[in-house]
Amino acid sequence: MSCDFFAQAAPGVRTLSPYVPGRPESEIKREYGLAEVIKLASNENPLGPSPLGLAAAQAALAEIARYPDGNGFELKRALAAKYGVETARITLGAGSNDILDLVARAFLTPGDEAVYSDHAFAVYPIATQTAGGRGVSVPALPAGHAMAYGHDLAAMRAAIGSRTKVVFIANPNNPTGTWLAPAELEGFLRELPEHVVVVLDEAYVEYMAPEQVAPSLAWLERHPNLVVSRTFSKAYGLAGLRVGYAFAHPQVTDLLNRARMPFNVSLPALAAATAALDDTAFIARSVELNRAGMRQLQDGLRALGLGWLPSAGNFLCVNVGRSGRQVFQALLPRGVILRPVDNYALPDFLRITVGSERENAVCLRALAEVLAA
Repeated sequence: MSCDFFAQAAPGVRTLSPYVPGRPESEIKREYGLAEVIKLASNENPLGPSPLGLAAAQAALAEIARYPDGNGFELKRALAAKYGVETARITLGAGSNDILDLVARAFLTPGDEAVYSDHAFAVYPIATQTAGGRGVSVPALPAGHAMAYGHDLAAMRAAIGSRTKVVFIANPNNPTGTWLAPAELEGFLRELPEHVVVVLDEAYVEYMAPEQVAPSLAWLERHPNLVVSRTFSKAYGLAGLRVGYAFAHPQVTDLLNRARMPFNVSLPALAAATAALDDTAFIARSVELNRAGMRQLQDGLRALGLGWLPSAGNFLCVNVGRSGRQVFQALLPRGVILRPVDNYALPDFLRITVGSERENAVCLRALAEVLAA
């Protein structure tokens, strides 16, 4: 090959580490000759998809020879009715990852900066660098803090400079599970220059306890630089359909829609998400299962002498006291897939998704065997 394509690529892309998803069950079954595999690696809903969403997606398949509604009228109308936000403030994305990328492409140019925390979601630097921006990763709260490895908002505020255009905040954060108190979060928003766009990534908001949930949508009017990003991938169980959304100032929304690819949300995804919004019974069951499963995992981990980070999501970031990746590898032949987080600078931790009662029990039993060995 005569051409060095790496030399031709954009500088930000050349230095990126690609996003590495959790390994699928089918791959582990083939590799180890297993009939059954428990995957607790990707924060998926153990109940599966919303029944209303699934039925709507199946019905929509009859029309997949047609393009979807490029403006997502019905889903936007449903979101506006549910959350009391006008449709001019809504952007739809192929998952909330698409929203994060849209913000970066709309507001970052070469030399501009995006600020985010250490141990925060891996898509923030990916979106920043592919847009030509420079990522500024800020040290997180120390290990001894009550919200260990969580966002240090004071440090993030101090890192904002003249070239800062975007700030990414995950609440709760993936992979740590840590969260920010509503008053602390709004105090941070009040202190920011009005030209700095703040993305509040609320992918796991449905799992938060009521007192933990920030009234972020009520803040949109007085903080026009705020973008609230959410997804149907987690609590609604529609991860495979890839549909997310954002609420923002109408002018910001207009800019995001200019950067958005045509028909970025598929026809079945639009139908499923619109129907799933009404599936309040399913969300209630999902939240209750998560609370029970969280207690089950914590009790089991405590019996193993293990600690974990505080979590408001549907997962725990667990300190296994040794190489998390080695423990992850040792669990695979036992048919259990967890998530090593050494790529988040947490080499002694594993992230465990809260599964069904049976899945949690299988995970804890396998983990005990590996740690004993």
